[in-house]
Amino acid sequence: MGKTKRVYSNAPWEKQVGYCRALRRGPHIWITGTAPIMDDGATYAPGDPYAQTARCLALIEKALAELDAGMEHVVRTRLYVTDITRWEAIGRAHAAVFKDFPPTTTMIQVAGLIAPDMMVEIEADACVD
Repeated sequence: MGKTKRVYSNAPWEKQVGYCRALRRGPHIWITGTAPIMDDGATYAPGDPYAQTARCLALIEKALAELDAGMEHVVRTRLYVTDITRWEAIGRAHAAVFKDFPPTTTMIQVAGLIAPDMMVEIEADACVD
């Protein structure tokens, strides 16, 4: 199946919990739950689900690039949201990225994320032909 390559984001939780941002084995890429964090670890755009979704997707795109892939290779996303009534703003941000190559997706409401001001966390799976 090929060599395994891992990408780390240096999020404070990676070492504490024992995970990496993304992993590629052969043509398959799995991206862990990606929260809307800034480079300093603070939450990006508290209270703004569109901006938080866009930030998560930008971080996913960065991880994919480190694995020689792009957003067009994403085949599935999972969006974990703390307020499903904000689905339209979250969906708009998702659609802005994936309008030309939509993946399968699921949006699920959860009780909370790792920081109380985070509204969205996104996982992604990709396949590079």
